Amino acid sequence: MDLQHLANIAIEAALSAGKIIQKYMNDDIIIENKEAGSSYASQVVTKVDRECERIIFSQLMPTCKTFGIGLLSEETEDNGSRFEKEFFWCIDPMDGTLAFINKQPGFSVSIALIAKDGTPVIGVVFDPSTETLYHAIKGKGAYKNKKTWNVKNGNNYLTYVTDKKLGDTPNSAKIQNILNKHKTDLRLNGIKEISGAGAVMCAILALENGPACFLKLPKKDLGGGSIWDFAATACVFQELGLPATNFKGEILDLNKKDSTFMNHQGVYYSNLIL
Repeated sequence: MDLQHLANIAIEAALSAGKIIQKYMNDDIIIENKEAGSSYASQVVTKVDRECERIIFSQLMPTCKTFGIGLLSEETEDNGSRFEKEFFWCIDPMDGTLAFINKQPGFSVSIALIAKDGTPVIGVVFDPSTETLYHAIKGKGAYKNKKTWNVKNGNNYLTYVTDKKLGDTPNSAKIQNILNKHKTDLRLNGIKEISGAGAVMCAILALENGPACFLKLPKKDLGGGSIWDFAATACVFQELGLPATNFKGEILDLNKKDSTFMNHQGVYYSNLIL
């Protein structure tokens, strides 16, 4: 399978969806509700999400037929093809819908190609707010705006990136202890928080504001993001040689059999290189 060829198609699909998002960025969009996780952010959807999904499908569906690729996308019911095919597309047509509704940066398009065993082999993220494209291909490195990307961290403080402010997060004391340990171990001067982005852009912001980390504790309630929230960025981190694991430091299960939710394993993205 030609991963470069498939990555090029995924990039064009992400850019096309990004143009749709940009068209509506300053509009007041009607909010709809859907059945999802326990958080409000996971339950909101708009016509923009659905338009993005349609245009992405129009470009990726031919590859599903030609190469026998399965499909998993946030706004379409899971058809189980991800368990039958050797690879599947994992799509979040617009991650960070809540940020988009609030007219704040932090939303993005995310497309990944995942092997049946859960290994990410292609990751594509487009940030419509800054018109920045990020992508990675297994074994071929990570790229920013199609140029080789080598992350360089220059801050003398630790950045904690989060969708929900630490003060509003359950078990915030546990997270604070983790952050304090990183600050001490790396001899940094303080801790800065960046909050409000969707999970995809949280991971990207951790790369852009290092040393930094983005994490979600395991929890019982359905939520904690879904496979499509982490698939593309896991590939980018992988190709940068940085950890994108579950909370215990184990390999992320990006093809969970029981559901798409990640609440039981949590996530841990770190960019702590000095």
